[in-house]
Amino acid sequence: MSDGSETRFYRLLELLGPLIALVVVFLAFGVADSLQEKGGNFLSKNNVQRIAVNTATVAVAGLGMTFIIISGGIDLSAGTAMALSATVLAYALLHDCSAGLAVVLCLLTGVGCGLINGLLISGLRMIPFIVTLGTMSIFLGLAKLIAKETTVRPDRTTQVPEWLRQFLSTREDALVAGMPMGVWVMLLLALMVAAVLRYTVFSRHVFAIGSNENTARLCGIRSNRVKVIVYALGGLFIGIAGIYQFSRLSVGNPTSGIGKELQVIAAVVIGGGSLNGGSGTVLGTLAGAAIMAVIQSGCTQLGINNPMQDIILGVVIVLAVFVDQLRHRKIG
Repeated sequence: MSDGSETRFYRLLELLGPLIALVVVFLAFGVADSLQEKGGNFLSKNNVQRIAVNTATVAVAGLGMTFIIISGGIDLSAGTAMALSATVLAYALLHDCSAGLAVVLCLLTGVGCGLINGLLISGLRMIPFIVTLGTMSIFLGLAKLIAKETTVRPDRTTQVPEWLRQFLSTREDALVAGMPMGVWVMLLLALMVAAVLRYTVFSRHVFAIGSNENTARLCGIRSNRVKVIVYALGGLFIGIAGIYQFSRLSVGNPTSGIGKELQVIAAVVIGGGSLNGGSGTVLGTLAGAAIMAVIQSGCTQLGINNPMQDIILGVVIVLAVFVDQLRHRKIG
């Protein structure tokens, strides 16, 4: 195999590898479940719909995290920022704001969280890990203040609009072409992000900064400005994920995002994104989020308890990071 052919092969494998892994994991759990005495539920229509719904929230947040990780950053506050956004949405609905205004406030909250992270990281030249570890606690505290350390519960029938109640519902009358509307919105957002990453100058700047920030600066790229935009964009998707979170729970729970940041980051990493920066794809992020949802659903169908599910997911994440490190050593 020539060097050019080998390079194309590895690029194709990098792009399609997470999708192939998803298919393998899905089929493996399907076969294992069908071999059970009362199995066969894993491949059912209802379970596939539930897997899609469980994928959606993490995947949407992961789209924003993809930009951040490609740029060489990380956002540990994603989970609590998501919960804060959902809490703001619930609070606005509880106080009889229109659904449109409540959604806008939710999105602005997400963008605001991202801007705070971006400005601290770029303006003060602080390490993303440390900054977002701190803001993770700040956003959690803000959500608790808004909710007065309880759960914000707008009336589901009179204060929550029907479209928001049905956004992730798997009831037959709420489905669009066999799936909840939220799943189709997730795919539409994914196509938009893929187009941005593929065709815009901005995305080339993001990849350049993640690959080598010093070289990017020498080429005239304003890295600080790009970082602020990247984190604000990540915050926008966190705000959208907050809408998904509220639609699933129907309440604003300040603690509902604890641990979500690890799932969001893991979706990008399992999908081939590098924690060293400079690489990541939309298809990989969607596949990574779906792999985690499939593993959780498959383990449940097979009677594997939650602690073992956490261990299995942890092993998958470690393996994904290990493969990424091997890839970088090969490139180096």
